[in-house]
Amino acid sequence: MTESAQRLRHAGLRPTRQRVALADLLFAKGDRHLTAEELHEDALLAGVPCSLATIYNTLHQFTEAGLLRVLSLESAKTYFDTNISDHHHFVVDDTNEVFDVPDGTITVGNLPDPPEGLEIAHVDVVIRLRPKR
Repeated sequence: MTESAQRLRHAGLRPTRQRVALADLLFAKGDRHLTAEELHEDALLAGVPCSLATIYNTLHQFTEAGLLRVLSLESAKTYFDTNISDHHHFVVDDTNEVFDVPDGTITVGNLPDPPEGLEIAHVDVVIRLRPKR
């Protein structure tokens, strides 16, 4: 069984041929931030035939299974992150290029107490960048 198939089984997903192929594309290059459209393009270039709707469905299934993290970047695109650990991001405003902030460089403190019955799941810090003028 391939590493991607094992990853899917461990996450409780059936490792179909298409899911395994998409997982290979997602996880073979290390930590990545990508949109459904970018994964769709990667899939077509790799000879993995699938629709954009299938890509979206698969990305959401992987997210629900804990394999991906959705990034809320206040842009028109939704980004999916293969690094599911708690970490923060740089975003380049003009290009929406996303980079991980190096671990241990940001400390978040003095968080408010959450409302009764709720807990803080994680804190996302997004640092917006632009070219120097």
